[in-house]
Amino acid sequence: MFYGCLMSVDRDQVLRSAAALLTRKATSTMDEVARAAGISRATLHRHFAGRDALVRALEELGLQECEAALDRAELDAGGVPDALRRLVEEIEPAAGLLAFLYTENQLFEGDTQHDGWAHIDARLAALFRRGQESGELRIDLTPAWLTEAFYGLIGSGAWAVQDGRVAAKDFSYMIAELLIGGAQRRVDS
Repeated sequence: MFYGCLMSVDRDQVLRSAAALLTRKATSTMDEVARAAGISRATLHRHFAGRDALVRALEELGLQECEAALDRAELDAGGVPDALRRLVEEIEPAAGLLAFLYTENQLFEGDTQHDGWAHIDARLAALFRRGQESGELRIDLTPAWLTEAFYGLIGSGAWAVQDGRVAAKDFSYMIAELLIGGAQRRVDS
């Protein structure tokens, strides 16, 4: 009996291959994505009708990765600087994908923005607000600004590692220390 396809395509593996390629080369074509995933363009098209559908699926993956990192970092435990260090370590594996998504303007235009981003923003802002209320973080920087700074540092750190300007082993330390150092409340002597 002929089933038409000798192997099934693992959609998650295709997404992860696409993410790995697009984080290195954001302008990759669908043909290049298919080759990177080890499938034909027709098979890729059956899973994702076009680049926009692929980017939207990558957005879902990125949101899942962020939520999981936020959960693993246990943001409510201990002081805010330690929570930020844990978060940066937990989010590091998804940093390249997040850097790619951060530059995909169609994800953030108009009324079509995914609610998942607002949920992640709210969790991050709550962490920064907690740090301000406890006196650990400066109050002159808004939680919204600190959230954007977090995203920006994660993205630029991912690109710096990818380009070989920063050692991968230094990613978490450099991001966390720069963010914490800039946001930490200073006590005047």
